[in-house]
Amino acid sequence: MATTQVETVSTGADKAKVGASIALVIGGVAAFYLLGKQGQIVQWLALLAGLVAAVVVFGLSEPGKQFVAFGRDAWREVCKVVWPTRKEALQMTAYVFAFVFVMALFLWLTDKTLEWLFYDLILGWKK
Repeated sequence: MATTQVETVSTGADKAKVGASIALVIGGVAAFYLLGKQGQIVQWLALLAGLVAAVVVFGLSEPGKQFVAFGRDAWREVCKVVWPTRKEALQMTAYVFAFVFVMALFLWLTDKTLEWLFYDLILGWKK
């Protein structure tokens, strides 16, 4: 019997936290543009403060916690990957280039053969 993972329904507090984080991002971007006369440092600090606050608020919500858990799981899976050595990567790249060259040559020869067959032999159109 297959087991399925049941996802819980977001509470009103979680929805409010996600909404607040979206509002903080919008507020940070708006502050960046509205504080244009204050100088670039103030602009960037306002934007950065809005984004950091949005990340913190989102991280406190259940979807934020699930996102962080997903990121950790993804990183664990990436660490399990056996990456090819430089030699293996170069060999596979060479195989791909050789295949592309052979395929291009085959298609070019097929095109020229069909061109000769139809235009020269069948239709009699000499160039």
